[in-house]
Amino acid sequence: MSGSLRAPFLAAANRERSHHTPVWFMRQAGRSLPEYRAARGEGSILHAIKRPELAAELTLQPVRRYGVDAAVLYSDIVVPAHAVGFGIDVAPGTGPVAPDPLRTAADLARLRPLELDDIAYVIDTCRLLVNELPAEVPLLAFAGAPFTVASYLIEGRPSRDYVNTKSLMHNNEPLWHSVLDRLADHAITFISAQLTTGARAFQLFDSWAGALSRADYDHFVLPHSRKVFTTLAERHPDAPGIHFGIGCGHLLESMYAAGPRVMGLDWRTPIDEARQRLGADTVVQGNLDPALVFAGSAPMLESAADILSRNAGNPGHIFNLGHGVMPTTDPGLLAQLVAYVHEHTSNPHGAGNG
Repeated sequence: MSGSLRAPFLAAANRERSHHTPVWFMRQAGRSLPEYRAARGEGSILHAIKRPELAAELTLQPVRRYGVDAAVLYSDIVVPAHAVGFGIDVAPGTGPVAPDPLRTAADLARLRPLELDDIAYVIDTCRLLVNELPAEVPLLAFAGAPFTVASYLIEGRPSRDYVNTKSLMHNNEPLWHSVLDRLADHAITFISAQLTTGARAFQLFDSWAGALSRADYDHFVLPHSRKVFTTLAERHPDAPGIHFGIGCGHLLESMYAAGPRVMGLDWRTPIDEARQRLGADTVVQGNLDPALVFAGSAPMLESAADILSRNAGNPGHIFNLGHGVMPTTDPGLLAQLVAYVHEHTSNPHGAGNG
């Protein structure tokens, strides 16, 4: 498959004009698709990810159905920690669960460095996908950011208050930085493997960084996320990186300082406000509230129109939801949303208003 910066997603990521504003959705392959449920079967997502042909098929399903402008690898942010044998799984209906959480320096030994052999099945999936995807639809690599993965390993399950995480952060700073440095290396190895195999951009998910104050983020987290973006930019200079978190409006400047080429926004921060804070030329991704897709066509399209209006013709915009597709979303509405964005930003000569 030949690459091209004129692929709409890559054009927008590089702030170049293209035929239309590109669209993709976080969790676009998932329970909202009947074909996903039919193919996926039961059991842990980590087992499905280990089957390259199945993982490739699940990655391709939303591209076929919606006509989105990027395919995001079917994987999970805990794959590296699982692959090195830390002891973490994804429990249906709960999320990542680690029965023996990371609480002491002795636990760090279970979080050994990630080797390519550990993720051979992910590499095989990427190889299958780059042979199947059209040139104008790049494959997106991704990984969990050091803080968010650490929160699962330390808490042992999804958390609302992150008490154990923050306690370790403040009571044992040397161990904290050792853990995050190891997880930064995991993210670098994991994303780099995907990019080397043919993915053409990546997203770093720091989903739960919004639980931190800006002072704590800057001191305890930012250096490690910056390491991920800096190292990947050196190894893969042509691959744009996206940084995304939920409820991170107060961290916007800090997360952007980590070095992404694209700033992902949840639905709480309007894109025009983000550019006022980060700079008029900032490439942004987002940011329709996923609940408004669930709410139906009229509120969904009204919000989409507002987002496009706030973008004001800036070529540096990748349309996405402000988080993942909700499991009970009507796939027909997502298809309608893609068509709406494409139609309302279309320019057949490649000088689109999106």
